[in-house]
Amino acid sequence: MIDEVQSTKLPNGIVVLTEHMPGLRSVTAGIWVRRGSRHETAELNGICHFIEHAVFKGTRRRTARDIAVETDRLGGHLDAYTTHEMTGFTTKVADVALPQAIDLLADLVAHPRFEQEDLDREQKVILEEMKMVEDTPDELLGELFNAAYFPNQPLGRPIEGTKETVPTFDHKLTVAFHAREFSYNNLVVAAAGNVAHARLVELVGHAFDGCESGAGARPLALDGARPRAAAPILIEQKNELEQAHLVIATPWPDALNEDRYAASLLASVIGGGTSSRLWQEVREERGLAYSVGAAGSAFSDVGVFNIYAGTSPEQLEEVLDLSLSELRKVVREPVSDEELRIAQDQAISSILLGLESSSARAGTLARQEIIHRRRISPDEVIEKIRKITVEQLQEMARTYFNSETIALGALGNLNGFNVDRSRLEI
Repeated sequence: MIDEVQSTKLPNGIVVLTEHMPGLRSVTAGIWVRRGSRHETAELNGICHFIEHAVFKGTRRRTARDIAVETDRLGGHLDAYTTHEMTGFTTKVADVALPQAIDLLADLVAHPRFEQEDLDREQKVILEEMKMVEDTPDELLGELFNAAYFPNQPLGRPIEGTKETVPTFDHKLTVAFHAREFSYNNLVVAAAGNVAHARLVELVGHAFDGCESGAGARPLALDGARPRAAAPILIEQKNELEQAHLVIATPWPDALNEDRYAASLLASVIGGGTSSRLWQEVREERGLAYSVGAAGSAFSDVGVFNIYAGTSPEQLEEVLDLSLSELRKVVREPVSDEELRIAQDQAISSILLGLESSSARAGTLARQEIIHRRRISPDEVIEKIRKITVEQLQEMARTYFNSETIALGALGNLNGFNVDRSRLEI
C-alpha cells in the first residue's frame, strides 16, 4: 500500500495530519482533544462530555442556530463524542467545503461562549441522557461494573458525569477547564479524503491564528499512576428487567503493548463473531442468548477483556458456566489452526474494509497520534497479525485468565443468583 499520510506540528502546538485518498470528492475532517473523562478530578467528572455538548450552544461568531444551519449546508454530518481518553469533533463534507468545515470546527473548539443560560439548559439535557443509561440495562451494568472494577479512579467514573457533578458546571468553572485543557498543545487536527496536506495546514493555521498556545500536553493520567484493576463480584438486583445481564472481565494488554495483536485474535476466537466459540456454544447450539460475545478494551496504560451476555434469569447459571468453561479451555488447550486463521482473516478484512472509509481513516490518524504518538500503517498491523501463532494465543490466555483477577457483574431479576470466588476458578 502507498502511504499518503503527512504530519505537521504547528508553532502553536497543534498537530495536523492528512491522508490523501485518490478518487474521492469528500473529506472527513476533525479536531480531537487529548482529554477525556480520565483526565478529570472526581469533582469535575463529566466536564469533558459537558463541554462537548455545550460548544454547540454558540461561539463568539455563531449562534446555536447559525451552527445548525451551517452544519446542514455542509451536509449534516457534524458529530462529536467523548471517551475516557479523548474528545472528538468531526464532519464529512464535499472537498470544496473543507475551508468552511475547518472554520466551523475551529470556532466550536476554540471560541465557545458558555453562556450561563445555555449551560443550565444543557445540564438538563445531560441529566436526561443519564436516565437513558439507567433505562438501558447493558449500559447500566457497564457503568456499575466499571466503577467496581476501577474503584475510586478516573477510569471507573462515568463519561457523562453524575447527577451531583454536572449541575455544578457553571460559566466560570467551564471556561477555566476549557482554557486549561483544550489548549492548542492538546489539539490534533486530522483529515482523510480528497485533501492536500499543505492546504489543510494553511487552513488550520488561519483558523487558530493569534491564539495563545496554552500549557503543554500533560501525561494521560492526572496523577501519573497506572490504573489499578480490582476483581469485584457485583450482583445488582433489578426486578423489572425481563433479562439478566452478565459480564465477566479480566486484565488485558494495553494499547501500547505489543501483545495487543495476539490478545485481539484470542478475543475474536472466544467471542468476536458468529463463528466464535461463545456464539456457537451459547446461541447456536443451546439458544440461551440473543446477544453474547467477547472483546478487549485497550486504554493507553491498561486493558480489560470482557465477556457479555443477556439471557433469561433462569438460564444465567448455565451461561456463566459455559463462559467460564471457554476460558478454561483456551488456557489448557491451544486453539486450532483453523480458528486462528479465521480470526486473522476477520481482522485483516476489517482493516482493509476500513481503508474505504475516510471517517475511519481520519479517526485512526487522530487516535494513533494521541495514544501512540506515531503512525502505524495498515501494512504494519497486517504483518503483525499474520505472524501470530497458536502458541502465542495460549500464552495470552495463561497470562491473563487467572482465578485471582477474574471479575464478574450481573444485573436483573436474579432470583437469588449468587457467586463466590471459588466458582470463578480458571
